[in-house]
Amino acid sequence: MNNPNNDIEAHSEEHSFRDTMATADASGKRIWLYPKNSKGKYTNWRNALSVLFLAMLISGPFVRINGEPLLLIDILSRKFIILGKIFWPQDFHIFLLIMIAFVIFIGLFTVIYGRVFCGWVCPQTIFMESVFRKMEYWIEGDWKDRMQLDKQDWNAEKVFKKSVKHAVFFLLSFAIANLLLSYIIGSEKVLQILTTNPSDQLGTIAALLVFTVVFYWIYAKFREQVCTVICPYGRLQGVLLDKKSLVVIYDYIRGEKRAKFKMHESRKEIDKGDCIDCNHCVHVCPAGIDIRNGTQLECINCTACMDACDHVMKTVGLPKGLVRMDSEVGVAEGKPFRFTMRIMGYTAVLVVLLVFISCLLVFRSDVETSMLRTPGTLYQSLDDNKVSNLYTIKMINKTSGQIAVQVKVLSDKGELKLIGKDLVVPSQGMVETAAFVILDKKDIKKTKTDIKLGVYAGTKELETFSTTFIGPVY
Repeated sequence: MNNPNNDIEAHSEEHSFRDTMATADASGKRIWLYPKNSKGKYTNWRNALSVLFLAMLISGPFVRINGEPLLLIDILSRKFIILGKIFWPQDFHIFLLIMIAFVIFIGLFTVIYGRVFCGWVCPQTIFMESVFRKMEYWIEGDWKDRMQLDKQDWNAEKVFKKSVKHAVFFLLSFAIANLLLSYIIGSEKVLQILTTNPSDQLGTIAALLVFTVVFYWIYAKFREQVCTVICPYGRLQGVLLDKKSLVVIYDYIRGEKRAKFKMHESRKEIDKGDCIDCNHCVHVCPAGIDIRNGTQLECINCTACMDACDHVMKTVGLPKGLVRMDSEVGVAEGKPFRFTMRIMGYTAVLVVLLVFISCLLVFRSDVETSMLRTPGTLYQSLDDNKVSNLYTIKMINKTSGQIAVQVKVLSDKGELKLIGKDLVVPSQGMVETAAFVILDKKDIKKTKTDIKLGVYAGTKELETFSTTFIGPVY
């Protein structure tokens, strides 16, 4: 008779991976990973995509659209540039909508394709797997070579390889820190910092070195734990994924029961599945997990296990796709992927947001004007039966060139007289002036009269806005 306690212990051991991290042992001590260099169709596609994104990331601060960088997030000056368009604090609502649309896109993408974003597009993964890991393979060798190198005593070979690797890692981290700084203060300022006397830029140099040390620590030491410990998206995927989401998954129906492969045996005759328990999928995993245990927090859908398994299946003459992109429903029931109501709902919200944001960007004025009655002033009665109000006009130029503008009253009645010189708004700057709005007494029908005004650059209308005129009712 079976002992129930034995069954409980076996079940607990089978599912223990759910309660532990692949990179830590029972005592909490770090388990250092030595992922095998992955090769195959999906790895080649991922490498090509990484090269493309690296080229975009590196060239981003230097590409110019209408004289402005492709992307600049200048927090200190409260100025953001996206695709050559300048966004000021007054445009925060647009920037906020763009961020919301991006979050919804990530959510939608996860609902459909799982964490493919993490494994294929995320800058952390691209730099780790396509830059630092490649350099590690080149200097120290593949996984078994690195394991052997770490185990052996410190000799000339180990000192040389470790010194070269960490020197390269530090230089790469310094380059990434400069790249990040270029997205914050601009490539021109970064080049100026690097070419001038360091004593004149001590604060910026210190910040640059801090970022360098942080990046070096992440890519040399912390590595895959960024995705499981720090990144909130890894935690969020557990909420977004369902049984119909596409993920990297092991076909347990086809693969179980596992057994070593023997050429003279038929897998079906000995009641064994196609998984030959070679552990190649575990060896190549940069997160150190066993995909055969199912979808896990650490999995970033990098598809390295798919390439490893396909290579083994081809070698032993079995069909590929034992580990593949599929849904839990697709594996369990053989059902094809279908769009769910949740996916269609996310898509609809995303489309509406993108259309709305596009309209805001297309119709956004190059100049933003605020015109308020000067505090502490009343209306003034003038000769020839007219009344005036004094206003303060503030204009912000959102472009990189100065603009000469005129302000005109668009209402049927009334005129505007500037106090001082003509309005010229400097590049990415602000101008402030005062003006009188004058109405005939016969046109004042109530205490507060709405007046529509327009801002023009020559004959081109830049913006229209309204203000309130206060006067007595005659």
